[in-house]
Amino acid sequence: MGLGDEDGVHAAYLQHGPEIYRFVLRSLGDPGAAEDVTQETFLKAWRHAERYDPGLASLRVWLFGIARNAVIDHVRAARVRPWQSALAGDEAVQAAVHDAGGPAGDPSERLVGQWVVEEALLRLSEQHRVAIVQTHLRERPYDEVAAELGVPVGTLRSRVFYGLKALRAAMDEMGVAP
Repeated sequence: MGLGDEDGVHAAYLQHGPEIYRFVLRSLGDPGAAEDVTQETFLKAWRHAERYDPGLASLRVWLFGIARNAVIDHVRAARVRPWQSALAGDEAVQAAVHDAGGPAGDPSERLVGQWVVEEALLRLSEQHRVAIVQTHLRERPYDEVAAELGVPVGTLRSRVFYGLKALRAAMDEMGVAP
C-alpha cells in the first residue's frame, strides 16, 4: 500500500486509524488531543511516504512509530508552553507536565516505556501475558492468582518464568533493552 497519494493515505487511515487513535488516547488521556495527534500522525506519514520501507517494517509498525513520536512531541510542547494547554483545557497534558517534575522523570520517556512494554506483552501467549500482568504488574500474590486461574502455584511460577524470558526476547526483537 502506497502513501504517496490521497487514496493511499485514506486506505491506511481506514485500516489503522482507529487503532492509532486508541493508542494516542490511552497515552494522552484527552480525546481532543488524541484526534489532533492522530491527524498529525497521518499527515506526517503522507509527507514522508518515501521513508516507508515495507522490507523493514509493516505499515502498522511504521505508523505506530510516527504516532509515538507525535505523542512525545505533543507532551514536550505542552511542557514548554503550559499556558497553551491550560487554554485548551488539556488536563491530561497538565497532569503529565506536573508529573514531569517528580522523581519519575520525563513523561515522554515514561510513555515510550509503557508503549514498548505493552507492545512486547502483546507478542506473548495469553497464558504468559496473564501470569506476568497479574503477578508482576499488579503485584498480586502467586497463590491468589493461581487459585483464580485454577492452576497450581508451581505452574503459575513456571508461566511467569517462561513469560519473562519470552518478554525479554520480544523486547530484544524490538531493539529495546529490557
